[in-house]
Amino acid sequence: MPVLILIACSLLLSAGCSHMQAQDYQGQQPPLVLEEYFRGELQAWGMFQNRRGEVKRRFRVDIDGRMEGDELVLQEDFVYADGERQQRIWRIHRLDEHHYEGRADDVVGVARGAQYGNALNWEYKLRLEVGGKHYVVHFDDWMFLQDERVMINRATMRKWGIRLGEVTLVFVKTDPGTTAP
Repeated sequence: MPVLILIACSLLLSAGCSHMQAQDYQGQQPPLVLEEYFRGELQAWGMFQNRRGEVKRRFRVDIDGRMEGDELVLQEDFVYADGERQQRIWRIHRLDEHHYEGRADDVVGVARGAQYGNALNWEYKLRLEVGGKHYVVHFDDWMFLQDERVMINRATMRKWGIRLGEVTLVFVKTDPGTTAP
């Protein structure tokens, strides 16, 4: 019996040590510079999958990014497959070479971001409305720049430490006068 307890404890400890860190991506190319990538117009397509992997919602996002002084302002206009529309406006500040903080009306407190290489990890709590009820959920949000136009985003959503599902997006930076693929 003590051997089983020791094995179980070892598994629990090793599971706790496997959390990805933004620093793991130091030196990965191309380097992500948030203020450059999100300046201008972008489009994104995404979906929410529940913890069983079932796609529950699909959406498109039109994004307009601009600098206002030292603040990156992102206006995100969501259109869901069922016709629902939503808007979120992010105000993002660079704290130092690798760290950001962001605010939006439905973010509880401050979003904290760490950027190294081609990756950015955001941690934040978001107030969601589902079926007329409001919930506060935690997002562990990872963005990976693929090239100068394409970024992949995957976020895990949790409540009380329990994984509720994942959000996956693909961002495409559109150049003036061209359309995204």
